[in-house]
Amino acid sequence: MADKQVFLSDMDLFRGLSERDMVELNRVTTNTHVPRGRIFYRPEDVGEVLFLLKQGSVQLYRISPEGKKLVIATLGPGTLFGEMTLLAQQMHNAFAEALDDCEIMVINRAGLERLILNQPIVGQRMLEITRRRLTDAEARLEDMAFKGIPARLASLLLRLASERGANEIVGLTHQDLAETIGTYRETATQVLNDMKADGLIEIGRKRITILDAERLQALAAS
Repeated sequence: MADKQVFLSDMDLFRGLSERDMVELNRVTTNTHVPRGRIFYRPEDVGEVLFLLKQGSVQLYRISPEGKKLVIATLGPGTLFGEMTLLAQQMHNAFAEALDDCEIMVINRAGLERLILNQPIVGQRMLEITRRRLTDAEARLEDMAFKGIPARLASLLLRLASERGANEIVGLTHQDLAETIGTYRETATQVLNDMKADGLIEIGRKRITILDAERLQALAAS
């Protein structure tokens, strides 16, 4: 229980809350283990909960009527998701799938609403997180509408590296990258190989290392 409370208090969303608030938050938060490959949230689910990813990685994606998969986000430890369900919206009509064995904390709506009433700053922070995600989604839509595959892929690699605070992107397959930018795996692989030949990146097994961020940025802007 102490470990759970430490994790919660370290999250930006709950930073600076009183000991009493943290004890109550800890009380309404449950731990769950999700094995790799399990889809634990579907568009038809109506559970009003907030997910906090403690360990592992989770992929959010949508499926088109034709069966094509479009990745919305790949999330790592310390991130939250599902906030749209708390605003009476489905979670982007998305599936949530564990890419690794995951440890996830779940907060129900009633418990979170009580916390927000006591500490409005938590609600303000959630709105800011939602605003940033909508801004990111708009930028991705713009990329898909106006940019070619190389520019889209370059933008994605730079964004993923920035989110991880490193020049390496680890744990994603070429298929994952392709589904994120709305193309086929073979196309993404060819573009990655071209980037490698140009000295922009190095490619390993589920690992891409950015070698020349400046030239990659120029490609992303093209």
